[in-house]
Amino acid sequence: MITSLYPVLAATDVPAAARFYADLLGMTPTFSSDWYVSLRAGSWELAVVDARHATIPASHRGPAATGVLVTVEVDDVDAVHARVTAGGAHDVVLPLRDEPFGQRHFIAAGPDGALVDVVTPIAPAAEFAAQYAEPGAASAPGA
Repeated sequence: MITSLYPVLAATDVPAAARFYADLLGMTPTFSSDWYVSLRAGSWELAVVDARHATIPASHRGPAATGVLVTVEVDDVDAVHARVTAGGAHDVVLPLRDEPFGQRHFIAAGPDGALVDVVTPIAPAAEFAAQYAEPGAASAPGA
C-alpha cells in the first residue's frame, strides 16, 4: 500500500531551487540540508536533491529535468499568476490561458529546467466533457 508519493527534482543549486518552489507554490521547508530540501504545503510534498549527490546512481547524476512537468492544482490560478509575475522573478514559459479540455493554467520553468504547470480546473468544452471518467471530474490532461 502506498503511504506517500512525491516528486524529487534534481538541482545543481539546491538552495536556489528550494526558494523557487517555496515561492512559486507557497511551500514550507520541512527538512533542509546542503544537498536535500523537502517542502510541504498541507499534505502535499515536493523535494529537491543535489544532482551530484551520492544517493543518486552515478550513471544518472546531473540535472535530469528534460521532459519533467509537475502539475500543481490550485484554488485560484489567477491569484498565483498575479503573485509570481508581479516581481518578474519567475520564468513564465506559457502565459495564463484557458484550455478547452478543462484547465486554466500557466507554466513556469524551474531553475534546472523542470516545468511547473499551475492549474485551476474549469468546465471543459462539450467535445471534451464526455472523455472524463466521471461527469464534472476536475482533473484534465496533464493534471
